[in-house]
Amino acid sequence: MKRGVAVTGLGIISPCGNSIDDFSFNLMAGKSGVRRISSAYSNLLSVKIAAEVDFNPLDYFIKKQVTGMDRVNQFALAAASQAWKDSELSLDAKEKERAGVYIGCGMGGGNTIEDLYDQLFKHNADRVKSLTVLMIMNNASAAHISIEYGLSGPCLTLSTACASSANAIGEAFRQVRDGYVDVMLAGGVEAFLTYGGFRSWESLRVLAAEDPADPSKSCKPFSKNRTGLVPGEGAAIVVLEEMERAVRRGAPIYAELIGYGSTSDAGHITRPSLEGQARAMAEALKEAGLLPENIDYINAHGTATEWNDLVETQAIKKIFGDYACKVPVSSTKSMHGHTMGAAGAIEFIVSLLAIKNQAVPPTINLDQPDPECDLDYGPNVGRKGVTVNAVMSNAFAFGGTNAALIARKMKGQE
Repeated sequence: MKRGVAVTGLGIISPCGNSIDDFSFNLMAGKSGVRRISSAYSNLLSVKIAAEVDFNPLDYFIKKQVTGMDRVNQFALAAASQAWKDSELSLDAKEKERAGVYIGCGMGGGNTIEDLYDQLFKHNADRVKSLTVLMIMNNASAAHISIEYGLSGPCLTLSTACASSANAIGEAFRQVRDGYVDVMLAGGVEAFLTYGGFRSWESLRVLAAEDPADPSKSCKPFSKNRTGLVPGEGAAIVVLEEMERAVRRGAPIYAELIGYGSTSDAGHITRPSLEGQARAMAEALKEAGLLPENIDYINAHGTATEWNDLVETQAIKKIFGDYACKVPVSSTKSMHGHTMGAAGAIEFIVSLLAIKNQAVPPTINLDQPDPECDLDYGPNVGRKGVTVNAVMSNAFAFGGTNAALIARKMKGQE
């Protein structure tokens, strides 16, 4: 028998705030985290904007810890600590054997890699930091979280580019639902705003041009004058818990996770597929046992690239039919940028907050709607006092991986 899965804790490090309260407030206020790049190398770049996190690691860790972790691992542990505290979890040794960690990450320890190359090829170093391998390996964030809380169940890292953390949450959901574990910390992290990272994105020609009037307005999903994505960084972690256990201990329950769809386009490595995206949404709805008209809000992948926004609009229409033009949809990447491996988890938290607050965040910078992107994208102003019982969060990736997550208010709370 499949078990219910509750979301009992949230944690976030993001360009729009490093706490759930700040993050929620800034999104509803339409406050953007996109700005001019702070690093000295920005004068070497053709695109000089990003969604950076304002983060001092010494606010979270002692100096010895900081020197042994890449920025990406610091983000992950900081977000996990929030989620753990928020969930009011307390596990004994036996319970920790049935608790695990699934983390999505696309690029791993990018800052450490860049520092390594700088030491070797610019400064001719004859030795490098002894912890280098441990700082750049992609599974380091999941390992640090597992060690920090003594969670000795499954500990995996999923790397499916921009869908990584949505896949991590979805697969963790199935672990709990199917009885393999009782608790999972799941989510994603990315910290790849490096010189090499920016130059790599430049070469793909998908980065947004800087808005000449205001850099914070550069990311324009679903807008006729959209020019591309704005890279971001951050981390988001949720606590997933077997429903009866969560209710029994009186845990704070944000929502019940009830549906997950995962597909591959099996086509082009960068160009999105309407059919692949649509099948992910359809699978999530089927698993959730919901009809399209039961969904009260969709957090779109909404990267502000030409093809993604158009194809996602078409895919939503394919699955939602006539209801597609009635359901509120928004892309919060307009504010926190595209956080790659962390995107799915950050935007899943956005969707959960829509349920908690009965409010829908806006798509900012949408002053010139694209006639071909004609859904209710909530331009510029958030909506409060709306009914949000069930939500869908989409994440679509380079490589052709598609993921959709569905959550709803816990039964009895509707």
